Amino acid sequence: MSVPSAGDGPRRSNAYFAARFANERVMAIIRGLPPAETVALCERAWQAGIGAVEVPIQSPDALASLRAAAAAAARNGRTIGVGTVTTLEQVDEARRAGAAFTVAPGFDAEVAQASIRAGMAHLPGVATASEVQRAGSAGLRWLKAFPAAQLGPGWIKALLAPFPEVCFVATGGIDGDNAGEFIAAGARVVAVGSALGEPRQIALLSAL
Repeated sequence: MSVPSAGDGPRRSNAYFAARFANERVMAIIRGLPPAETVALCERAWQAGIGAVEVPIQSPDALASLRAAAAAAARNGRTIGVGTVTTLEQVDEARRAGAAFTVAPGFDAEVAQASIRAGMAHLPGVATASEVQRAGSAGLRWLKAFPAAQLGPGWIKALLAPFPEVCFVATGGIDGDNAGEFIAAGARVVAVGSALGEPRQIALLSAL
């Protein structure tokens, strides 16, 4: 029987995001809402063609919304990601909710490894070349550029020069009005939050 190599987990994580975003450029972030509103926004995103949805769990109150979203995803043949995962306890909460992937604001090798061992893909946050390099050394090619609005589209373009294999998900301050700039700069995906509550923004994002 062959023994899995240390790189198998990161490769599976990269493959998950590559497949997830093969034909999509937008991920929805639904943060800080009660369960019913969370589910309603999930359904709005899915109907708009946004298949990837992240529900952050920064506080214990958010767990009820995550579980409601995960149940709605299961009913609709969808998957849910869990955001702001910074501890091993949150990795376990995400696993028990049935999450397909976890998202973090920064890169923590222990959290990344725990998530991947639990069968979930992991998207760590980066904001410097050193962080991109450390995440890459851990085998992770899909990275969250955060906070994207402060970094700017030029940061995406500049970092892709030394790291052409990286796939950036631009996150933080993104809406339908500036999303195209980040895609044009080389971001593979943009992640949006509050913009999902505005019909005009939904139309702009759907066009991506």
